[in-house]
Amino acid sequence: MWAASCLASCCAACACEACRTAVGSIGRRSARIAYCGLFALSLFASWALREVAAPLLQSIPWINHFHKTPDREWFETDAVLRVSLGNFVFFTILAIIMAGIKDQKDPRDKIHHGGWMAKIFCWVVIVFLMFFVPNGVVSFYESISKFGSGLFLLVQVVLLLDFVHGWNENWVAKDEQFWYMALLVVSVVCYIGAFSFSGLLFHWFTPSGHDCGLNMFFIVFTLILVFVFAIVALHPKINGSLLPASVIALYCTYLCYSGLSSEPRDYECNGLHNHSKAVSTGSLSLGLLTTILSVVYSAVRAGSSATVLSAPDSPRAGADKPLLPFSKADEEAEKKDVPRPVTYSYSFFHLIFSLASMYSAMLLTGWSTSVGESGKLVDVGWPSVWVRIATQWATAGLYIWSLVAPLLFPDREF
Repeated sequence: MWAASCLASCCAACACEACRTAVGSIGRRSARIAYCGLFALSLFASWALREVAAPLLQSIPWINHFHKTPDREWFETDAVLRVSLGNFVFFTILAIIMAGIKDQKDPRDKIHHGGWMAKIFCWVVIVFLMFFVPNGVVSFYESISKFGSGLFLLVQVVLLLDFVHGWNENWVAKDEQFWYMALLVVSVVCYIGAFSFSGLLFHWFTPSGHDCGLNMFFIVFTLILVFVFAIVALHPKINGSLLPASVIALYCTYLCYSGLSSEPRDYECNGLHNHSKAVSTGSLSLGLLTTILSVVYSAVRAGSSATVLSAPDSPRAGADKPLLPFSKADEEAEKKDVPRPVTYSYSFFHLIFSLASMYSAMLLTGWSTSVGESGKLVDVGWPSVWVRIATQWATAGLYIWSLVAPLLFPDREF
């Protein structure tokens, strides 16, 4: 007994030391990765509590104060929303604290990149306290999360458009035949992928013998968008490129697939999943992992975007300095005296994670309205379908606007 106690104490001490060492090794370059890890941890915590915490929540009087106890699914959704609320509060507080940082000599810069033991402790405390807030607060957070999730999806679209336009400009600027051929090859591959994918959508989601007019409309409208993108981009007055048009076409086709595959499993037109209403742990894990990778990638890219987030005094904005310094010593002294500007907005970086917390909660709860019909599936139900389709339409509208806006407003820069 004494030996077992000593062994447990040694293991606990070693674990604590390992955690302290790992947290202490987080530097300036790895801080964003650490925030991603913390965010991913919150998603796994939400998923785990959704699976096991319902009986515990049913026994808490300030949560289960109803005359008639709700179904188990209500408590599963409530657990996800409370963890998400804690995550949202944590990152929102950081976003407020980091507002206005312009250089690395600001004391708050150390808070952003360091103090990880304290930040992890605060995150755990905040998430824990969310299980003591009234149900009305959680219900209000659920309502605003739908709008926050839409804003996060809009940020995703803007980042994608910025990426594809930058990709095209980068290859065109090389002004070499090889890169022009690369543009053509990538564009053709994207169009082949879009049309092939559309054919699979017809096969999967418009089964014979069923009236699937809505699915047919979604797929046909997607194909129309593919042609419209190419026509507008190649118009003589637009003078655009096929590469952005083909990438956006492929992405819109994927959004159509994502929306149709989110239809309820018992929907007769969901030919991809209508024979498997039960979901294995492996399939559920894969769905959650895909969600995590998508959300984390979008948050990191938004937090690192030079176009959207560069501070006014960042290196990308340029700075006045003498062309010929008097000496290397003077130059080094000047570099020491001049504070180094931050390379991205810390405040907006944390704000993106706040919005991502809302979005992930909606995915895990089926947008909080389809729990009964989707059971324990991730991102399944009619609200998820319409969110994906609306995102597709927003992507198409913003892309076409990015092409025609310079023509409509020639005096403005875009």
